[in-house]
Amino acid sequence: MLKPSLIALTLTAVLAGCSSTSNSMAGSSATAAVAKDPAARAQQLAQQMLIVDTHIDVPYRLQEKWEDVSVAAPGGDFDYPRAKAGGLNAPFMSVYIPSSYEKSGGGYLLANQLIDGMEALVGRAPDKFAMAYKADDLAEHFKAGKISLALGMENGTPIDGKLENLQHFYQRGIRYITLTHSESNHISDSSYDMRRKWKGLSPFGEKVVAEMNRLGMMIDISHVSDDAFYKVIQLTKAPVIASHSSLRSFVPGFERNMDDAMIKALAKNGGVIQINFGSSFVVSQANQWGLQFRAALAAAPKGTDEKTFRAEYLKQHPYPFANVDTVLDHIDYVTKLVGVDYVGIGSDFDGVGDSLPDGLKDVSMYPNLIAGLIRRGYNEADIEKILSGNLLRVWRQVEAQAALQQAG
Repeated sequence: MLKPSLIALTLTAVLAGCSSTSNSMAGSSATAAVAKDPAARAQQLAQQMLIVDTHIDVPYRLQEKWEDVSVAAPGGDFDYPRAKAGGLNAPFMSVYIPSSYEKSGGGYLLANQLIDGMEALVGRAPDKFAMAYKADDLAEHFKAGKISLALGMENGTPIDGKLENLQHFYQRGIRYITLTHSESNHISDSSYDMRRKWKGLSPFGEKVVAEMNRLGMMIDISHVSDDAFYKVIQLTKAPVIASHSSLRSFVPGFERNMDDAMIKALAKNGGVIQINFGSSFVVSQANQWGLQFRAALAAAPKGTDEKTFRAEYLKQHPYPFANVDTVLDHIDYVTKLVGVDYVGIGSDFDGVGDSLPDGLKDVSMYPNLIAGLIRRGYNEADIEKILSGNLLRVWRQVEAQAALQQAG
């Protein structure tokens, strides 16, 4: 017979055990509920996994109209609270240089100013952001609860014909360079420019590819002409990236996107295509809308205000936005064509204006994409590859190739 005190202790233990069992069952039920709910699981994964987005145009956005993105900001597609809500750990901030600087000069100065702006952002909020200079920085910053700011330069114009400028920008933190932009420059022909001066890369552009390999900079083939792409693939000793491109299969005739043969060549090289979210990159109807609008604007009377004209045009011709599923179609296509190891995300947030898809309007909405991947049957290992693993693999291979060349 137990003493009253022991009876009390035993009852307490039994009750505690029941409570523990009850809590365990409740926990199991909650876990099961999450497993059955892609949206809930996506929210969890967004916070647990590294998310690397290789193209966000914050630097130039702030150059045009400054606001403090370390707190909630009224404009644009990115700020700290929205990035945290969406699980974004490592945006590559695009040091974008307009093509006009190729002729006017000043690209080198502007690039440095845009880099200064990102360093200043980290300086204002060192508890929220940290500059990322190597692939391993991302996991360290994630562990510390900080968002990594990596830098990519969109348009090689600031190199200004001097290989020493590549060294300078590497030292300043640039880890990829998009060789050209909307017009051909002194490095490469552009997919948007009908004048194909170089039939691919210039002689200096070939030296740029070699030097980027040596330094450990990823080569970005978004925006380049098809001939330039194949020349890069022929010359490079390291994998390359398309930092913000989608698939020509869905938007026929749009050379800015990649066709199937290019994607296969990219995969053989070990590179990765980072899917652009912009509606005109993702669905043909939106791409055609843009062409039709520009034709209508060109036919309008001289002096027509573009903003007013566009507002009226939209009333008669609503914009055919892409959506989460149409973006996922591009990821599916790459996966079926060459495998899941060669695709990632390069949203072009703050770079494609108001053409972003329904459900992917800003950096808080990555969970919508993740939920879609879950619904389409992607396992969590493959989701992690798409969100960051594939890009990190390429970045580490580029670092390793540079170390090998520098050691030799």
